[in-house]
Amino acid sequence: MIAITIGTRPEIIKMSPIIRHCRFRKIPYVIIHSGQHYSHDMDHQFFTELRLPEPDVNLGTGSGSPAEQTGKILVGMEREIKRLAPDIVLVEGDTNTVLAAALAAAKLYYRIGHVEAGLRSENRRMPEEINRIVTDHLSTELFAPTPHAQKNLLREGIAEESIHLTGNTIVDAIAENLPLARQNSQILHELDLGPEEFILLTAHRQENVDTPEHLAGILTGVKEVHDRFGLRVIFPIHPRTRKMMQKDNLQPEGIELIDPLGFHDFLLLEASAKIVCTDSGGVQEETCILGVPCVTLREQTERPETIEVGSNILAGTDPAWILKAASLMLDCQRSWVHPFGDGRAAERIVRTCESSP
Repeated sequence: MIAITIGTRPEIIKMSPIIRHCRFRKIPYVIIHSGQHYSHDMDHQFFTELRLPEPDVNLGTGSGSPAEQTGKILVGMEREIKRLAPDIVLVEGDTNTVLAAALAAAKLYYRIGHVEAGLRSENRRMPEEINRIVTDHLSTELFAPTPHAQKNLLREGIAEESIHLTGNTIVDAIAENLPLARQNSQILHELDLGPEEFILLTAHRQENVDTPEHLAGILTGVKEVHDRFGLRVIFPIHPRTRKMMQKDNLQPEGIELIDPLGFHDFLLLEASAKIVCTDSGGVQEETCILGVPCVTLREQTERPETIEVGSNILAGTDPAWILKAASLMLDCQRSWVHPFGDGRAAERIVRTCESSP
């Protein structure tokens, strides 16, 4: 039996192909939700759109400082793992939920499978980087999405037999959901948008939205892109970002703020955008897969493969660099081949969970 742990929207999306493959192969599983994302827009809507069963357990953690949130999840995960006694605990990515679930499972001597193992930004000031490193070194099965991630794990001394090159489950998820998004989403009609007539903006990372000069730099830089190229800017705003903008009295001119979106609406906006400006790691992958140029609003990325193939460029938060980077990506050729696998990652991960002792 597989315990599938989740806590945030990206985890729900990237675990969804694994859940579906377990159902297809009739493999027993349980879904343990930490409650790290806990609003309807940030959570429940994704289960509905992705046609997933409701979680078997919801810890209801909610918000808090990183230590407080991680501690609450750790206590709850320990209790549920002991009660359920799974054969393996699966975690995905680099959130507080991932770290806490891995710690709980390790201290109880359960097998741990880390989906999307081996990503490194080489910047330990990013909270996610600490979570990735610790989780990788606690895990017994490490599912590396790319050869680059696999090399990172080997370089850190992790045993080769524990590392499995699988591809990234986001390829599986996009293949399953993009046709549904094109069929069902009305977001382009609702916003009066045509293909490649707009810039999509996202910003949610702590190091950006909690630092007023960084957030102001992002908003100013993207406005300058809007002014230079006459493209509308659509910004589905994360609750944390909205809160910090209000606190710092930041008024985003030339940027259209909309509420958070479900996966299908957001996926269709990504696929239809002229370029995407983001500080999200997952969006860097998704745009690369979709053939849409990306400007990353950070100084480092744990997805260097996107830089190497030419789908992505680092701009940081300086307005002049954002404008320069966007200008380059608006002129780029969309001819790259994405490096994230063939869409069978979930199958490989589940088979490894079945076959490993």
